[in-house]
Amino acid sequence: MTHVPHDLHADFPEHADRIHDLKLNNAHFAKLLGEYDEVNHKVHLAETNVEPRSHVRETELRKERARLKDELYRMLTATAD
Repeated sequence: MTHVPHDLHADFPEHADRIHDLKLNNAHFAKLLGEYDEVNHKVHLAETNVEPRSHVRETELRKERARLKDELYRMLTATAD
């Protein structure tokens, strides 16, 4: 297990410009990114025992982070119509 935060820019550096553009111009993407950052922060605090959580809750948070990241990635890689 890693204790490094999963920042979207760090995980997808090849999409840095697209992340920035969507964050500014797509309200849904910006909302999801905010949710992702919040959940990611909670996972990081749990993993580092700053704010320990039950194993079940930590697993739920990780699943939610993965779901949000998948949705954000789909938006990042979608072709513009």
